[in-house]
Amino acid sequence: MKIIQKYFPELTEKQYEQFTSLKELYREWNEKINVISRKDIEELYERHILHSLAIAKIIQFKDNTTILDVGTGGGFPGIPLAILFPNCKFHLVDSIGKKISVVKEIAKAIDLTNVEAEQNRAEKIKDNYDFIVSRAVTAFPTFYNWVRNKVNKNSFNDLNNGILYLKGGDLSDELQKFKSRITSYNISEYYTESFFETKKVIYLPI
Repeated sequence: MKIIQKYFPELTEKQYEQFTSLKELYREWNEKINVISRKDIEELYERHILHSLAIAKIIQFKDNTTILDVGTGGGFPGIPLAILFPNCKFHLVDSIGKKISVVKEIAKAIDLTNVEAEQNRAEKIKDNYDFIVSRAVTAFPTFYNWVRNKVNKNSFNDLNNGILYLKGGDLSDELQKFKSRITSYNISEYYTESFFETKKVIYLPI
């Protein structure tokens, strides 16, 4: 938890307790259903929770913002963001039912009431959202095609509605066709740990 407090020192008591509870819950569930790689479970706070929260360094979601997390897996970035922004609504979807079961159980265990989790594919989602978030589920152009029609037209946050995508490595090829519209944020500008050296938040307004 120290690494979370280092970058997010303003947590309420409830948020602190929720974040603290995640390690044991994920360890427990990971033994039954592999939602996080075995080698990463010890690095949960840095590689999963803090990585998810990098989006909060780019934007502070205003109350009542609606966010769709596509390919959430075990709940990333959706669960950490939902803890940080309790007055926003999060819809977490994944095509794998077992993973969604874990998300539901963890949200329930930490009394996270602003999360709805559903087994579904992004293409089949009918609703629209202010922002769509995800963590490297596929190449960006493919992801864009899945979700481009699911963004609300009216924006009220400091950034216009759109996609916030967590990904690492050299993205020049897959971002080529969006070049003039995209903003790429280096997470290393916000976090000093070496894990984040090549990690980025890609923002595309829609």
